[in-house]
Amino acid sequence: MEISHPKPNLLSNHLHHSSNNNNKHPLLLFRLCSSELVEAINKWNVGENEKEHCVLHFDNQDFKEYTRFDDFPFHGQSYGGIFHVVGTCNGLIFLADDLYGYHYKFFLLNPRVRKFVKLPKPNISCFSHGGYNASVGFGFDSKTNDYKVVRFVTLEEKGQKGKSPPEVEVYSLSTGKWRMVTALPPIVAARGREPGAFVNGALHWVALRKTGNKFLNFVMVFDLGEEVFREIALPKLSDQNGDEYWVRVSISAYGNSLALFQRGFIHCLSIWVMKYYADASSWTKIISLADEGLIEGIPRSHCMRKAICFRKSGEVILEMYGGYLVSRDLKTQEIKDLRIRGYGYTFVDSYVESLVLLDKPNQPSQLMKRQKRKRNNNRQDKFYCQACFYGFPFCSSYIPGFDCEYDMNVIL
Repeated sequence: MEISHPKPNLLSNHLHHSSNNNNKHPLLLFRLCSSELVEAINKWNVGENEKEHCVLHFDNQDFKEYTRFDDFPFHGQSYGGIFHVVGTCNGLIFLADDLYGYHYKFFLLNPRVRKFVKLPKPNISCFSHGGYNASVGFGFDSKTNDYKVVRFVTLEEKGQKGKSPPEVEVYSLSTGKWRMVTALPPIVAARGREPGAFVNGALHWVALRKTGNKFLNFVMVFDLGEEVFREIALPKLSDQNGDEYWVRVSISAYGNSLALFQRGFIHCLSIWVMKYYADASSWTKIISLADEGLIEGIPRSHCMRKAICFRKSGEVILEMYGGYLVSRDLKTQEIKDLRIRGYGYTFVDSYVESLVLLDKPNQPSQLMKRQKRKRNNNRQDKFYCQACFYGFPFCSSYIPGFDCEYDMNVIL
């Protein structure tokens, strides 16, 4: 019997309805890993019993759980046992197997309708271009009504990154193919797998450019409709003679604009917001947080680790050492324990339910098969942060799931 698929206008109408409903009842998506899963990843032995969860909560005062998706279809299929959750847009979650080494598994998943698409192998690989550092982003192009994945690849030249022009390729869901971008990208290095932001139809990454003997951070923007690059300047972030190489920064969506998270080396955090999108003069530091202790029931030793994202209310979600997640009101300074704990690889972002991918055929059943990956005792693989890899003696070895204090993700 031939199976009929829903018409495109049905999918778009449902998405429009969900978006309107989300304004009234916003949702937050959490990807959480169990302690058993993180331990299994560290031992290189991920099996059936170690779980990761996708959980939706109402993003309101009550913060009640809405639903959860426990039947994650790709469990154990990534090289290291866990996928990098790059981002979410209109009900789709983009997953990349790029946490360890050069691997080319990418998935678009709609957990609500249990449909996914496996992307083909990209054009740029270590075999075709040698060593590289890649940043990926995902968003929706309203101009063509299409979903796009973008890979910004900083090539390595004689052991150094950022010397050769980057390569950029785009995957289109409508065509199911990768293609190279003709627009000339800036000769810079994006900061590895630091979170980016999809805002106002464009992808945003923090990038690093060398000027003379100094390094400068800025926001690199890629417009998904026009497929051109722009830049947004950042505020002054360092007093070290203007050199921002060791400044640790990431960006986040902040309504229809951007926010900047600047982490200090002694457990402190500064948060900047851009009051008017694309207006660099409107960057405003709204708060600087230090380790002042946390909330009742959480030991003081579990100090602030990093900021993750903003809630609809403007509160910021912070991840503390120990994996505890809290929500902080930046006006009143009130801290709420979300009663959620992750053990590494935690992802949080706003979420809109949709029927996107419902019209796609089911993937081959073998892709859904759970795979158990065991560590090969003969392997000599060790995972270090980029600083360790390049021989910096003061940097501790990288523990999967936890950022090294000195991991800049890119060495120029």
